[in-house]
Order: sequence, then structure tokens, then C-alpha cells
Amino acid sequence: MSERPDRRPTPPAKRPGRLRPSGHGATPPAGPPPAGGGPEPTAAVPPNHRSVIDSAVYRDGLRIASPATLADTFRQLREQPDGMAWIGLHRPTETELHSLAHEFNLHELAVEDALEAHQRPKLERYGDTLFVVLRAARYLDALEEVEFGELHVFVGPDFLITVRHGGAPDLSAVRRRMEENPALLSLGPEAALYAILDAVVDGYAPVVAGVQTDIDEIETEVFRGDPAVSRRIYELSREMVEFQRATRPLVGMLHGLMAGFAKYGTDEELQRYLRDVADHVTHTSERVDGFRQALTEILTVNATLVSQQQNAEMRALAEAGFEQNEEIKKISSWAAILFAPTLVGTIYGMNFETMPELKWVAGYPFAILLMAVVCVSLYVIFKKRDWL
Repeated sequence: MSERPDRRPTPPAKRPGRLRPSGHGATPPAGPPPAGGGPEPTAAVPPNHRSVIDSAVYRDGLRIASPATLADTFRQLREQPDGMAWIGLHRPTETELHSLAHEFNLHELAVEDALEAHQRPKLERYGDTLFVVLRAARYLDALEEVEFGELHVFVGPDFLITVRHGGAPDLSAVRRRMEENPALLSLGPEAALYAILDAVVDGYAPVVAGVQTDIDEIETEVFRGDPAVSRRIYELSREMVEFQRATRPLVGMLHGLMAGFAKYGTDEELQRYLRDVADHVTHTSERVDGFRQALTEILTVNATLVSQQQNAEMRALAEAGFEQNEEIKKISSWAAILFAPTLVGTIYGMNFETMPELKWVAGYPFAILLMAVVCVSLYVIFKKRDWL
């Protein structure tokens, strides 16, 4: 490795606002100078939050120092011309990131992205520094949900800085695995980057398995008629949209890295390593696309089944209403039939002396006959109308 250039430019004036870069090779303006270990965290960060998760200096793939602060890391790296610094941060403060930007000459746009988070996966090169944004994912069995995290990686000639937002991925395991393989780690920061890429992509496998199980359960619930399945389909579909946004850009990013193998003289072992990661990403991306399509079809089937169920319920209600109407017609018909003799009997039961037919011998038989005729007539009429 060539002798490290001086990374400590003269501190500039007050940091300007966000500017549009003139190109990836533009020299970034340095941030404010570091002030020891940095001030207290800002109000947005809990007071007991520790930003620096691990910081180490390596030479020939072996850890030779574990500085406690960023300032000690900078100092010990300067003392090792052939060394490499690997700094792991979790939700760092603005002062800490500006301290790193000042020491390693990081571009202000990349630093701003690392501070703001909520970035899409991307790969950008600023001079001899590579800036990578990754979206990690992990499946939470207890909640049956997919949790997403965000990882920003700065890769330079003699340093690798990771800025993590969220719980995934577990970079301590990546660091241990690399430290157990000094030959691979001795290849430099690019080797550590590819190990991180591999860890992020391998973390997708449990998520794919968990989502596949969820989809199988959803299919059973759909045909079982579970009323809560529509909400579950919707929530899982939203997670798959996020998952797709995390995996699909990775395919182009890795192919972009592979396209630069010859230009940047990437080691043959790392080339094989990256191609393997690219194959896994492509496979995962295809599975996620399949999940989205499957969920869309399941949602359509569920909507059809719900519509059929609603139609059956409406038909049952209509049949019940029809039967109830038939009963009401029967009751009304018999009520009308019984009302006729009641009316006649009520009239002739009134105690008035001047009523006609009171002295008529045939009055009683006539009244009975009149009741019978009216009742029979009403019965015939209602029967012809199928009311009885």
C-alpha cells in the first residue's frame, strides 16, 4: 500500500448549505475540526446512547489497536502507514460525523445522507471514497412482521466507516468473522465491504422464509373465510413493497461494482465473493417480486370470495324476507276472512229497536248465510292469488 496522504486539510469556514455536486470526483469540503472525543449528544439522541460501537486499527488483517475514542483512532491510524481503520457507529451525532468527514475527507452530501437516514439503497463514488447505502431486514417471529434497518458505509483507501440506523444487521458478527480470516481482511476495506454486503444479503433469507410461511397461512385463512385476513394481506403487501425497495436496487449496485473490477484492480478472491453475493441478491429479488404477485392474486381471490359470501348472505336475507312476506299474507288473509262475520255479527248485535230485519223470521239464517258467502268469497280470492 502506498504511503497515506495527509488527510488533515485546513479547516474551512462555516459549513455551507446543501450544494449540487459537480461530479463524483469532486473534492468534498471538510467539516468542522474535531474537538477531542466530541461534545455531549444532541437532544435527538438519548443521553446514555453510545455512538461508537467498535473502533479498531488493523495491519495485515490483524487487529493491532482498539481505540476508545475517534480521536485515538485517528492518531493511531496515522502511526500505521500500512494500517486500516474500521469504525462502527450507531446513530452518531452530527459532531461525530463531521469529525470523521474532516479526518477522512468525506463528501458533505454523503455525510448529510448518513445523518438524515431514510435513504434509498445506492452506491456513489466521491474521488477515492465509495459511499454505499444498504437496507437490511430481519423477520420478527413473535410479531410476524419484517423490520427494516438502514446502513451507510464509507469505504476509502485505508478506512471503512459504518453508520447504522436500526437494529439490523449485526455487524459485530461480520467483524468477528473477518478477524478470524486475516488473509481476507488483509485485502483491505473492500474485503470488509463485501463481507458486510454478504451479511445484509444473507439476512434476507430468514425474511424470505418467514414471508413464505405467512403467505401459506394467509391462503388457508382466505379459504377458511377469516374476516381479519384482508388486513393481514394489506400489511404484508406494504412490507413487501419496502422489501422490494431494499433488494431491487442492490442488483444494479452489485453489477456496477463488478463492472469496475478491471478499473480498480479488485482482487480475484473478492471478485468471486461479490459475484456470489450478486447471485443471492438476484434470487432474493425474484422471490420478493413473486411474493408481491402472489399477494396481489390472493387479495383478488379474497375479494371474490368475500363478494360471493356477501351475495349468499343477501340471497339468504331475500329468501327469509320472501318467506316472511308469505306468512304475513296468510295471516292477513285469515284475518280478513274472520273480519267479515265479525262485522256482520257486530252490526246485528247492536241493541236498536228500529233496525231492519229484527222482526224478520229469516233474518238469522240470512245473516249466517251472508257471513258464509263473504268468508268463502274472500277465501277463493286469496287462494287464486296464492295468499293461502
